[in-house]
Amino acid sequence: SGSSDPYCVVKVDNEVVARTATVWKSLNPFWGEEYILRLPCGFHSFAVYVLDEDTIGQDDVIGKVSLSRQQILAEPRGVDSWLSLAPVDPDKEVQGEIHLELQVPKQGHPRVLRCHLIEARDLAPRDLSGTSDPFARVSCCGHTMETAVMKKTRFPRWDEVLEFELAEGKLGEAVLKVEVWDWDIVGKNDFLGQVEFLLDTICSNPTKGWFQLLPFPSTAEDHGGQLGALRLAVRLAEDRVLPTPYYQPLIQLLTEPILCPGQPPTGTALAVLEEVTSGESRQDVATKLVKVFLGQGLAVPLLDYLITRELARTKDPNILFRSNSLASKSMEQFLKVVGLPYLQEVLKPVVNRIFEEKKYVELDPSKMELSRSRRISFKGSLSETQVQESSLELLKGYLEDVIDAIVGSVEKCPLLVRMALKQLRKRVEERFPSAQHQEVQYFSISGFLFLRFFAPAVLTPKLFGLREQHAEPRTGRTLLLLAK
Repeated sequence: SGSSDPYCVVKVDNEVVARTATVWKSLNPFWGEEYILRLPCGFHSFAVYVLDEDTIGQDDVIGKVSLSRQQILAEPRGVDSWLSLAPVDPDKEVQGEIHLELQVPKQGHPRVLRCHLIEARDLAPRDLSGTSDPFARVSCCGHTMETAVMKKTRFPRWDEVLEFELAEGKLGEAVLKVEVWDWDIVGKNDFLGQVEFLLDTICSNPTKGWFQLLPFPSTAEDHGGQLGALRLAVRLAEDRVLPTPYYQPLIQLLTEPILCPGQPPTGTALAVLEEVTSGESRQDVATKLVKVFLGQGLAVPLLDYLITRELARTKDPNILFRSNSLASKSMEQFLKVVGLPYLQEVLKPVVNRIFEEKKYVELDPSKMELSRSRRISFKGSLSETQVQESSLELLKGYLEDVIDAIVGSVEKCPLLVRMALKQLRKRVEERFPSAQHQEVQYFSISGFLFLRFFAPAVLTPKLFGLREQHAEPRTGRTLLLLAK
């Protein structure tokens, strides 16, 4: 058809850790999916594979983007750019681990490096039988030795010790390299992975354990964008979590203006935090603040404090809460954290019906495909006016169902959400009490409840847990018009 059905698979050290939804019939897919992965400290590489889903047969691999741990760490703010897809050669993809014990005795002359190759596991299959014939090749100081070949297995156990005599001194940057290969009786052996160690490290500390097999160092080869590019944002953060008592002084400092409201509002920790938080980090700060104050049972007072401060700075009610301030972001995150199950219960039936019906809906004449409208009428293609009228009726029907579901869900709405919105309305009414501003209190609530809560979920239901897959283009257009 000239298009693809792309999805992504995320791997860390060749282990699949996440999979996006499939975007159907698109060469320019948008996923917008975010994953928080908790990784071991010593992980080596991160890769995203882009595949084309096929209903019949095996999915096709389009290409991949691979980043080493060092590449990600080199960017303090993380990697955020378009990255060209590189081709994937199944015969060069590696996986699995090798179990080694390496040591150099402190005494003895000459000194001997003792390399105990115990076993390997989960190696890549290289033979038609779905297995491999693995052997290990060890290189050190210009000498190379090999283990026996283990036939037809991806979990070989060699239990062999290879010894290398080391020249006195001048080890410098000498490296011990352990490679695993698949032995072939005809043709070249297939590479299964490698791992390297500095000899200085082994001499000072014996090394034992399971080690991830890595591919040959990749060259910075540019494939001219022939396979396309992937927009990727990756950030590596290391969090050291201490016992709870260590955080009490910080929590006390943050909650002080809430628990002791008589203080001057400008000098509090929350006020300072609000002033120094930049636009790009405001989302993260708001998310963490909401979680901290929820844990203390003070989320609603926190929102009240931030909203009161923003109201004091706002003179024009028409621009109230329009910016992505800390107050706006905190309310938005609060609704997502506390109200997500409620949101799913309210919207899921209508969203599921839109996905199942797959109606053709379009109001913009420049975007209409009148040939598609034949499905609406048995009399052939409809005019632009008829398509608009039909689309408008469908959208009104969906919208009525959404509004009825929301209005009828008052008792299901979480108590904390109702308390926060009630307090919001009270504060806005106090700030703008005149009759001409009577509607501002309701606009403030609808700005959060509809524009930042219900409408985004209608627009991208996958990101709010309403659907397992993203919408195909036609349904996506219906959701966009309905959200508007």
